Amino acid sequence: MVETKTQQIGDVTVVEMSGRLHLGNSLMYAENAINRLIDGGTRKLVIDLARLEHLDSSGLGMLIGCSGRMEQSGGRMRVAGAGAVVAQVFEIAHAGRILRLDADLESACRNLSAESAAS
Repeated sequence: MVETKTQQIGDVTVVEMSGRLHLGNSLMYAENAINRLIDGGTRKLVIDLARLEHLDSSGLGMLIGCSGRMEQSGGRMRVAGAGAVVAQVFEIAHAGRILRLDADLESACRNLSAESAAS
């Protein structure tokens, strides 16, 4: 089961995920929470995975889908803080070609600000 917590850091919305992001009701809950933020006008979003213990292909697909939806809405999304197990899933799937990945929350927020300044 995944748990989400949302906070604001300046003009960046951060969704912290903890637990296990895999096929099931909690995955749909997390996806709906992110989509509500996008629909509500969030345009700078960081998904913080520092406390996430497990990610399966369904969770990866959800993150990719949310990233695409954010871009279609004119915003940017970055994924931060993946631990060893989650990072391995990203590496195997070559997710770095699709998702914007950062080592930690601070880097993700800084990179979002730099992207906005360059736009």
